Amino acid sequence: MPNADSPASAASDLRRLADALAGAEPLNWVITGDSITHGLVHTQGGRSYPEHLHELIRGELERVRDIVINSAISGHRIVDILGDWERRVSSWRPDVVTLMIGTNDMSTGGVWPIISAEDYAASLHEFVSRVRALGAVPVLQTPPSIDSANAPERARLAEFAAAVRAVAASDDVILVDQLARFTELGGGGVPWGLMNDPFHTNATGHAALAVELARALGIRPDPTRSRTLGALAAQVEAARV
Repeated sequence: MPNADSPASAASDLRRLADALAGAEPLNWVITGDSITHGLVHTQGGRSYPEHLHELIRGELERVRDIVINSAISGHRIVDILGDWERRVSSWRPDVVTLMIGTNDMSTGGVWPIISAEDYAASLHEFVSRVRALGAVPVLQTPPSIDSANAPERARLAEFAAAVRAVAASDDVILVDQLARFTELGGGGVPWGLMNDPFHTNATGHAALAVELARALGIRPDPTRSRTLGALAAQVEAARV
């Protein structure tokens, strides 16, 4: 997916992606992050948002030669991805790289050293720079909601989400503001129907993540083949009742 626009920007990335999705050349998608993206345990047998993206791309868009890789690992922080860059990102020769990270970075408890939002942002800048150097499209996502009353060690969510937004703005990359969407779905608070525990999304939460990510990336299957997005949106709406 060559980039003819210089300098790269969120707008040019979206144009590149739209052109690529309309073309015949296959794409490599790398979806990375922590346990939320890893998508195990808390989905309780349901599909994770990377799996929904896989269905949308290789099923409903019929892009059967595209490859969708989920390289997320539970418990990891942004520095873990940067430190394992070849395995997690570059070896897959990606065209698109999405990142949702921060739930562990913001933690002030457990085995992790406490880091500042500024250090976290610096690592996000490094991530974007490395993805750009690969010629791929970087996509940053804010972490979804956290019930900080029951996970006080992760009470810095707003500060870290603001850091993601700031990096996306300053580096001019695509932003998927999952926290804003989850807050909206929760009527201004935590959307309890989308959560399996204070900071992990359940299968319905993954449906919400997938719908928002697909919307932001312009993944819109032809209406005659579109089954998944409507079903996922209905699942999310039912959880709000």
